Amino acid sequence: MKPLPLPVRLAAGLAVTAVEQARKLPQQLAGLPVTVVSEALQLSMRIQQQVTELAIKGDDALSGLRPAEEEPEWATFDEDEEPAGETPGEATADPWEAEERALATDEQTAPPAVLPNYDELTLPQLRARLRTLSAQDLEQLLRHERAHGARPEFTGMLSRRIANLDAEQPAGGSPDAER
Repeated sequence: MKPLPLPVRLAAGLAVTAVEQARKLPQQLAGLPVTVVSEALQLSMRIQQQVTELAIKGDDALSGLRPAEEEPEWATFDEDEEPAGETPGEATADPWEAEERALATDEQTAPPAVLPNYDELTLPQLRARLRTLSAQDLEQLLRHERAHGARPEFTGMLSRRIANLDAEQPAGGSPDAER
């Protein structure tokens, strides 16, 4: 038997391949969007890597043309500057001494007795304890907060709770009498 000509055999092989691929198509369609996105991401990453490599090569080539500064002109440090009116040999007063004294004083003041761990409480933790506190306790916490932390969200919440207690309280009565 004489073999068929090459173009006929190629056409038959191409037709069989097309039929095989057509049979696989339904299975491949489900993964097609993922494959397309994956290929696009890979391509963009390759391009980014090539651009970065080119930039690094350019930096290396240009580094010989301009020498690097020892210390940039904008980089100044406290040690580099001489205080006005002082000579280098004079002893200088500690500029942080006053602030350290103020912090030490703050640390010595005790937190309110009603909530000894008040300064460590978060806003939700304080909110959970508000209903158990009297107006006098809340006033004490508010004074402490204003003197120490002065955190707006804490002072606002304490002020609103005090206002709510004042609004609930009948004239001349105690808030517990109604409940």
